[in-house]
Amino acid sequence: MNEINEILDAYKKASKANIRTALATVVKVEGSSYRRPGARMLVTETGQLTGAISGGCLEGDALRKALTAIHLQENRLVTYDTTDEDDAKLGIQLGCNGIVYILFEPLKPENENNPIAILSEVAGKREDAAIAVLFSLGGQQHTGTKFLLKSKNQFKNIPSFFNSNIEADLREVILTQTSVFKSYTCHNQPVTAFLEFISAPIAVVIAGAGNDAQPLAQMCHLLGWQVTVVDGRPAQATKQRFPTADDVLVAKAREVDLIKSDAHTAFVLMTHNYNYDVELLGRLLTTNTPYIGSLGPKKKLLKMLDELGLDTEPNRQRVHGPIGLDIGAETAAEIAVSIVAEIKAFFAGAAKEPLKDKVLPIHQHVGL
Repeated sequence: MNEINEILDAYKKASKANIRTALATVVKVEGSSYRRPGARMLVTETGQLTGAISGGCLEGDALRKALTAIHLQENRLVTYDTTDEDDAKLGIQLGCNGIVYILFEPLKPENENNPIAILSEVAGKREDAAIAVLFSLGGQQHTGTKFLLKSKNQFKNIPSFFNSNIEADLREVILTQTSVFKSYTCHNQPVTAFLEFISAPIAVVIAGAGNDAQPLAQMCHLLGWQVTVVDGRPAQATKQRFPTADDVLVAKAREVDLIKSDAHTAFVLMTHNYNYDVELLGRLLTTNTPYIGSLGPKKKLLKMLDELGLDTEPNRQRVHGPIGLDIGAETAAEIAVSIVAEIKAFFAGAAKEPLKDKVLPIHQHVGL
C-alpha cells in the first residue's frame, strides 16, 4: 500500500503542474522476476519515476515505452523476454530468466474513472479490495485498470459490450484473498484479466513510547503500515518523538482497547510498565485482536497470564511473547527488525524460514 500512496502523491503533484503521466503495471510474469503482478510505477513526461516494476533493470526502457504511450494517448502492452541467456539482446540485462508483461496506461484527468481514481479508492479506506486489469496477450484489447470491488461497495467502469462474470470473480478473489488470472471475451476477442487482491494495510498499535519504540514506529511507517503510539506519559507520547506515526495518544491502559482494531491490526506491548501491560493484555484477550505481542521474557508473560487468571494454552499460543523472530537482536533497531519481521510473517501466513531453504518459488504464482 505504501507504493500506491507514493504513486498517488506523485500524480497529484504532476497534475497540479499540468504534467502528463502514465501508469506502468506488471500484469503477468512467466518464470522468475524481481517484481510480481501488481507492481506499479508512475511515469511523468518529464522522466520522473515513482514506484518500481523491477529491480531497476527495466525502468530505463519502461520510461521510453511510457513516453510513447503518453504521446499516443493509448494503452500499450510490452513484453520483456529474458528466457534466452543472451539477455543483452534486449539491452537491459534482466538476468531473471523470465517473461514480464507490462501494461502502460496514459492517465487522462478528464476521465473520472481512470486508474488513479481506482487506486485512490483502494487507499481511501481500510478495506480489502480487488482490482481487475484487462489486457490482450495476442491482440489490441488493452482495456486497462477498469474495475474495483470492495467488501462494502463497488466502483466500476466496464464497457457495456463487455459481457462476463467479472464481478462474481472479483468477489471470489476477496473471499479467498488470492489474486488470479481469468479469460473473458470483449468484442468477440479473448481478453485476459489480472484480478488482483489488495489487502488492507497492517495497523500497528505500539503501547509504549520509550526510546526503543521509536525505531519500531519508523520501520512500520516505511512499510506503509498505519502506526499508533500510545502511552500514559505525556512527556513520552509526543508527535515530536514520533513524527512518522499516524497517531500519538496519551491514554491509560483501560482506554487503549477503545482504539478501533480489525483483522489486520497488531498490538505491541512495550511500555516497560508491568501494571500497564498486564491490564492492557487482559483487555485485549477479550477481543478478536489477531496479533498481540509482548516485549520481555516469557516468564513475564506467564506471570501476567497467571495474574489475570488467563494462563491457558490457547492464550499462550495467541500472545507472541517474547515478541519477534530470533535474529540475535540486541539494539533497539535490531529488536524493531525482529518485531516487524514477525508481524509481517504472521499476517502473510509465511513459514519464517530462510529463503535458501525454500523448495517452492519465493513468490506464490497466481492461478491461470
